[in-house]
Amino acid sequence: MTSRVRVVLLSLGVAALLIQAPLGGQAAAASAVDAAARHVDRAQLMRDVETLAATTFEGRRTGTPGGLKARQWLVDEFRAIGLQPAGTQGYSQPFTFTTRDARAVLPGGRPFRADYAAANVIGRVPGREIRARLLVITAHYDHLGIRDGVLFPGADDNASGVAVLLAAARHFARNPPRHPIVLAALDAEELGLRGARALIDSALLPRSAVAMNINLDMLSHNDRHEIFAAGTSHTPWLRPLLQEVQTRASVNILFGHDRPIYRGGGLEDWTQSSDHGPFHDAGIPFVYFGVEDHPAYHTSTDTADRIDPRFFGDVADMTVEAVRTFDLRVE
Repeated sequence: MTSRVRVVLLSLGVAALLIQAPLGGQAAAASAVDAAARHVDRAQLMRDVETLAATTFEGRRTGTPGGLKARQWLVDEFRAIGLQPAGTQGYSQPFTFTTRDARAVLPGGRPFRADYAAANVIGRVPGREIRARLLVITAHYDHLGIRDGVLFPGADDNASGVAVLLAAARHFARNPPRHPIVLAALDAEELGLRGARALIDSALLPRSAVAMNINLDMLSHNDRHEIFAAGTSHTPWLRPLLQEVQTRASVNILFGHDRPIYRGGGLEDWTQSSDHGPFHDAGIPFVYFGVEDHPAYHTSTDTADRIDPRFFGDVADMTVEAVRTFDLRVE
């Protein structure tokens, strides 16, 4: 995820945002776990994170050898899963962009201008209904790379999101959905949501053909077994669908982080914090699943061994169940 400004909560009412199951107390928790949907191979989920966060991928910075290696690995995974190629060159959608850094004026500063060659990796699962609009699942695969000799592995940010995207791809490849589903592993999120903007601005994704975006970014760290679903304040009809998902999930879904701080109970507004931002700007409904910042965020300690496999697996199952629900309920 692009850098967030850390915000102190101004309200203790965050717990009220929790989507409660119908039962109460420990009985409700036990019932929710028993009834929770299971869709994901959790061992495979962790293997995918460990692969992407390994030293051989060098932190996956856009345009680096490690980033290129991650891109090719994703192409190979998409092909092995059986996704239809949906890029401009097979599974790939190459694009270029330039950044300019005002810090170049400082002593010892960075180059003012940097040119990048990047690429999204895009696959598709065909839908059973020809006229149904697209569900677009996104997760960025780039991270911060190596800085001053220090590796930033990016296990939670965002190998976790990519691993869940792959889990969803495997599920829907085996269980054909009603809507066609586009699965896009996006590049250059850390450099300004560049991959999402390139996708939205391309002919690959006509805006009128997209029903909604499900964006996955930072899914594996939370001591309270909670995941945020941002976007319902912009698209209120999504809330009851997510409440339905909660009845089949063993992770607690929270609403919030999608309004200005003064209206959101002190919660930072994430509307433009990840790749759902360009979809929102294009008028496309989105749900963003993600956790709040944690001590390993954007540090060298964001490693796969710090992930809680149970929480991560529960989030992955909930995410696939959410997409299944959207596929059934969204026109």
